[in-house]
Amino acid sequence: MNSPTLETLSTIRTDGSRKFVHPADVHGRFTRLKKVVALILLLIYAALPWIPVNGYPAVFLDVQERRFHFIGLTLAMQDLWVGFFLITGLAFSLFYVTALFGRLWCGWTCPYTVFLEHVYRRIERLIDGDASARRRLEDAPWTGSKILRRALKHGLFLFISALIAHIFLSYFVSLKKLYEMMKGPPSEHMLAFGVMTFMTGSLYFAFSWFREQFCIILCPYGRLQSALIDEHSIIIGYDKARGEPRGKAGKTTGSCIDCRRCVQVCPTGIDIRNGMQLECIGCAACVDACDDIMIKLKRPTGLVRYDSHVGLHGGKTRIIRPRILFYTLLLLLGAGAFFFSATRISPMSASAVRMIGAPFYVADGVLRNQFLVRVINKHNNPSTYKLEMVGEMPPQLSVAGFVETLQLPALGEEQKTLVLSLPEAAFKVPFKLQVKVTDTIHGDSVTTRVMEFLGPDSRLKSNTPLNAKDFVQ
Repeated sequence: MNSPTLETLSTIRTDGSRKFVHPADVHGRFTRLKKVVALILLLIYAALPWIPVNGYPAVFLDVQERRFHFIGLTLAMQDLWVGFFLITGLAFSLFYVTALFGRLWCGWTCPYTVFLEHVYRRIERLIDGDASARRRLEDAPWTGSKILRRALKHGLFLFISALIAHIFLSYFVSLKKLYEMMKGPPSEHMLAFGVMTFMTGSLYFAFSWFREQFCIILCPYGRLQSALIDEHSIIIGYDKARGEPRGKAGKTTGSCIDCRRCVQVCPTGIDIRNGMQLECIGCAACVDACDDIMIKLKRPTGLVRYDSHVGLHGGKTRIIRPRILFYTLLLLLGAGAFFFSATRISPMSASAVRMIGAPFYVADGVLRNQFLVRVINKHNNPSTYKLEMVGEMPPQLSVAGFVETLQLPALGEEQKTLVLSLPEAAFKVPFKLQVKVTDTIHGDSVTTRVMEFLGPDSRLKSNTPLNAKDFVQ
């Protein structure tokens, strides 16, 4: 069997055809720990829509109502600017972890890896057997047994894909509404049904056929790591000084006996002994496989291990270094910006804007300005609001459409038309005013942006020559 090289992708044959990877089973400390981590992540993914926090699921992206709930923090559309710090912070945290520990995210916590290695490939091992049995079955003719195994395996793949898609959909519509949708015909909710169908098909295609090709071809993270790591970053590597020259056990050679066990267990089919490669996802399967062989040969473990490039060549790894200090400073600044932004979120929102059309109207000697006042309750319970006009207003000003109290349900909003009227003779110059909204239950208050009452320039009525800059806008 030809060994993988650095000149070609490990999953592409010399004739350009696809080489399907059937990683062998492996046991060891990292494999056991990965199973625990994967189980925890799968439980979190499935449980978050069930866990109520302040009357809503722990994570609920309510697109229809334009409300986004994150473990007790509720964001309205006006608060989504805070999400910029959250998303960029998560991305930078990934870069920070990469600078320290290489592709630890890919091999341990990436959702794609978790689903592929700990769900779909577990099902495949249960039905088709170990790696050798799976390769024999792949090359075997289509008998009744093979057809039955394929139908059972792909049927379970489709079921799991649909289950994952439904859980994902529940993050956007809630479990209660999802259950109501499932009881009714798809024609009543075609958008949600279409999203679920597309996700099910995509997941089935990715995990039943495309598999590791996503990590190798589509995911840009492997190609970014060359810019994110340095010679002191912790990666998985092969101790060449100790392992070479390779040879059979018992002969005067290095520690590597060229058993190819590290290649057989690799989920992307690479040979870690060739050095750092973009296909390596840092899953540590080769570490457990090599340690198992070394234990059987009564040799020290760690021939393949987590270490830095410097450490693998006999040097001393430096965790604290200028790059990490700089990244730490940026991470702390970003975290500080996020938490400061989160504290600036108001539990209510009020705005007042001029209605579309002419800035003012004059009819029967009365000057009229029209505004639209909008109040949003961001609390998870009903509240009552008191509205009042503030500013230096003429005594002749009359108000129509204005309400002094407003009751809103939890996460509700309402718009009111505000019409201000003033005798044309009483208007001299534009004046400013605002609407103050006070939450009578929680004690919060918000003042809207300044509104300007406009009217015709008095010189227009006296035939005084005007320049363009003299008009009130």
